[in-house]
Amino acid sequence: MSLNARLIKESFALVEPVAGRASAYFYGLLFAHRPSLRGMFPPDMAAPRGRLFDVLRRVVRELDSPEGLTSYLAGLGRDQRRYGFSPEHHTAAGAALLATMRRFAARIWTEETEAAWSEAYAMASRIMIDAAAAETTPPWWLAEVTGHEARCRDIAVLTLRPSQRMDFVPGQHVPVQTARWPRVWRRFSIANAPRADGTLRLHVRAVPGGWVSSALVRHTRPGDQLLLGPPAGTMAPPESDRDLLCVAGGTGLAPIKAVMEHVIASGRRPNIHLLFGVRHAGDLYDMPDLTRLAAGFPWLRVLPVVSDDPAYQGLRGRLPDVVDAFPSWTGHEVYVCGPPPMVDATVRRLRRSGVPLARIHRDADPERDRDRSDPTETAGTPDRFLAGFESKT
Repeated sequence: MSLNARLIKESFALVEPVAGRASAYFYGLLFAHRPSLRGMFPPDMAAPRGRLFDVLRRVVRELDSPEGLTSYLAGLGRDQRRYGFSPEHHTAAGAALLATMRRFAARIWTEETEAAWSEAYAMASRIMIDAAAAETTPPWWLAEVTGHEARCRDIAVLTLRPSQRMDFVPGQHVPVQTARWPRVWRRFSIANAPRADGTLRLHVRAVPGGWVSSALVRHTRPGDQLLLGPPAGTMAPPESDRDLLCVAGGTGLAPIKAVMEHVIASGRRPNIHLLFGVRHAGDLYDMPDLTRLAAGFPWLRVLPVVSDDPAYQGLRGRLPDVVDAFPSWTGHEVYVCGPPPMVDATVRRLRRSGVPLARIHRDADPERDRDRSDPTETAGTPDRFLAGFESKT
């Protein structure tokens, strides 16, 4: 680790425990010196304040991984185009960031520490600015809502038609803005592989306090228009012919379904095992469509898992426990998406059972609306259901 990286990490470790205060200070300085920037942010600054330290944590963590850091920063630069960020805004943000770090790490702050942060920010902003300038796709797309299906009490499936072609990779997500909440963006996974008609589907759960998710589920109708940011995300379809294990918690099904559709359309015939977990049986919002998908592709096996519904007659339990109940997934390519605790626990179980980390594809995005159900713990994993699932492999 270079001296600069060491100094940055040491000073950041001092500031991180007071991230809330530091974020408020940063934005206070930024808006005091550049009042025009305030209009680029939503009325409620809670999300941008949290996002600031999510980004800083990621950057500091990857200082020793130049390739990963460059890729991440380039993605941020491309993403910032939808806010109208310019090189001048980067200069203002850099000055506010340096002043914030200097104030909250004052106990160990030195000229060398200031130089390290200055150098690091100059490098980061250069990567972001260059990536934004080189991007040829639009900063955002206008999209018409052509379908809105209420699937259960708080989940809707939306069909969108972008005004111009949007290229994406199955497994990616898109930022969404509604007319109800200008300047507030939330990411939602695309739930289908690319289609000839260019339409996209989103699986959206309205979460308590979720401005965008609630607007999409409860206040959006066919004919409404949304703004979509550029697709992003690294959970791409497999390049091998290995069998697939897919583990989806709640609306974490969306990107996994897109990957499955892509594999099915490719003409390959791997076995695909889908474990679809929810809290209550009524939350199995996409089962009719999954059943149709399986009927047309006999190599797909769908196992719904319900964690917190004693009346449910099927398989009950937590998804990590169910995954662990099978003999072995070591020969499979694995996709996991859902609530972060479920994803983390499932990945730990898979790694412990011998699945190489390179074959585990997970979706975790701190900016995303937390709109995925979190299967809770219940007792029992009936052997008869596991046996039936395994017999189809």
